[in-house]
Amino acid sequence: MRPAQPASTDPAIVVVPANEATWEDIAAIFGTRGEAAACWCQRYKLAPREAFRSWPAEVRADRLRRQTGCGDPAATATTGLVASLGGVPAGWCAVEPRAHYEGLRRVYRVPWLGRDEDKADTGVWAVTCLFTRAGYRRQGVSRALARAAVAFARERGARALEGYPMATTPGEDIAWGELHVGSRSVFADAGFREVGRPTPRRFVMRIAFAGATTI
Repeated sequence: MRPAQPASTDPAIVVVPANEATWEDIAAIFGTRGEAAACWCQRYKLAPREAFRSWPAEVRADRLRRQTGCGDPAATATTGLVASLGGVPAGWCAVEPRAHYEGLRRVYRVPWLGRDEDKADTGVWAVTCLFTRAGYRRQGVSRALARAAVAFARERGARALEGYPMATTPGEDIAWGELHVGSRSVFADAGFREVGRPTPRRFVMRIAFAGATTI
């Protein structure tokens, strides 16, 4: 996989736009068991009147395959980033305009509580998932993906990029399915700052790019 930009001080971690990865790379990251294999990063993409349980996993996988445009380096858009560690597919980051997450706009309260935000504003992008494959965790993959997401959004004209991470405590055991939104420290290391704490366990973190209005 060809790197889109330097993403990590660790030369073993390489991050590329998902359209430059293969479907086999992405499928290996999501696996065949657990939260990722059930979701296929569709929870925040549901259209009105769609119920998550109504769509089998294979349908959600096919949706992700089409959304990413994987295997097509010439694609003009994609929905995320793929990380490899030592040449092995290891991590996924969902990042695109916030308005493209239909389910996020309609169902989930965390991004909006206590804020006056235009949900249709395509100039604000969002990271909704940072997932590292079992066996490759705690090796800097999520941090590399978060940093790469900043460059990815900026280069594509975003005014700002947001994430909605979880509060974590050293030594606390949190299910990886629950932690798919990322941890606060990962976003902070990538340059995001806290702009809200809508619940005791969740943050809204944001980075505004040059020329944009800081909120």
